[in-house]
Amino acid sequence: MSKKLLTLISALVLLVMVLAACGGSAPAPVAPAASSGEAATTAPAAAPAGEKATLKVLVHQNPPMVEFMNTFNEKFQSKYPNITVDMSVVNANDLSTVTQTRLTANDVDVVDIFGFANAAQPYMKNVTPPNWQTLIDAGLLMDLTDQPFVKNYDEATIKDAGTYNDKVYAINLGRVSYSGIYYNQDLFDKYGVKVPTTWAELVAACETFRSNDVSCMTAGGKDGWPIFVGAYGLTGALYPDQAALVEGLWTGATKWNDDQALKMWEKMKVYTQDMMESGASGIAGDAAPGRFASGEVAMFPGGTWYAAAIDAAQPAFKWGYIPFPGSDNADDNKYLFGKYDQGWAVAANTPNKDAAMKYLAEFSDPANYQAFANAVGFIPTQPGATLDTAIGKAVAPFLANFRVGFEQYWVAPKGAGQYANPWASYFKPFGTFDDPKELADKVQADLQSGLDANK
Repeated sequence: MSKKLLTLISALVLLVMVLAACGGSAPAPVAPAASSGEAATTAPAAAPAGEKATLKVLVHQNPPMVEFMNTFNEKFQSKYPNITVDMSVVNANDLSTVTQTRLTANDVDVVDIFGFANAAQPYMKNVTPPNWQTLIDAGLLMDLTDQPFVKNYDEATIKDAGTYNDKVYAINLGRVSYSGIYYNQDLFDKYGVKVPTTWAELVAACETFRSNDVSCMTAGGKDGWPIFVGAYGLTGALYPDQAALVEGLWTGATKWNDDQALKMWEKMKVYTQDMMESGASGIAGDAAPGRFASGEVAMFPGGTWYAAAIDAAQPAFKWGYIPFPGSDNADDNKYLFGKYDQGWAVAANTPNKDAAMKYLAEFSDPANYQAFANAVGFIPTQPGATLDTAIGKAVAPFLANFRVGFEQYWVAPKGAGQYANPWASYFKPFGTFDDPKELADKVQADLQSGLDANK
């Protein structure tokens, strides 16, 4: 045998030994990972149902919700051991951007998405669609219309907060109201004041309190926004169909200085200058609940989110919550206006559709949803769910009349002036205006400048 042949045989033997030590077969090639921010060009291959899958879930930072989701994910994984939940948490302000980036990159399966709002309507000209609308138009969100768990939520919620072009793309999990008034039950009882159901009764109640040296209302006027948010119920009482109001403003059928709007501005002047306590302009937004809970003020217009802060400031304090009675007709004052908060949507290109549907179905189970509502404190969007808190019990009689508020429909024309909004905070001492007609004309002029620029 030649020396060259012996050398070749030795090399072959050595190679066989190395392969045997590594498991007997060569490893499959590994695809390089995409760099940060690099979008995938094709959808990943779908994992067959029942096989192991990693479900990527994206949520926004909300401590009670994140805590609940951690517990829910553990229970879900115990029930479906073949599914691993990989949950990411981002700041609420970053949710929209991160959602779009990860959906485009096929790097997420289930996303936390806020209720559909501010849609670009056909009658609007030259406006930028909201992110959720852009995602659907780009084919990035899955059509959930025929999924059984959708029926666990009330029809109005599905229509208002998760439907686009007659298809369901999201299930919404909770809502808040900002159009009500907290009232001090002890003061109302002490001075024999009836809980108001009309504007005239509200005015009379404030007169009774003032005559007894009791401040009628308070709010966080130093921050500005609590004043105009507190008056959203007044606007809603005069314009119960908020979507029609927005369309009318765009088409010119409604104007902020017509007869109906002038009634609104006149009442807003009374609200800001006669009903609000004189020191409200110096109260910070986060201090207002404590001021109300002190027991020295009769009423506090504001959102349902204040309830926890009121109770924390004074646990024994007794209060109620009613819709803002802005109309002289009690039937116009039976609505609570507000907005929808978070919900669930699914990536259209998810490779884990079976796992994603199991995840949403499990979450939507009435018992699991009730636990979520209790943990987070949202006004429920499932008909059978209840919110066993003071605010939950207070709003329960009005939930059948819950409506989406103005600012959830409104998209301002590009070029509109800074006063093109129905804000009570324009009046002194929170703003610079004192005359309702002057303010009405200014608001309409600022709106008209935007409408004219987009003809």
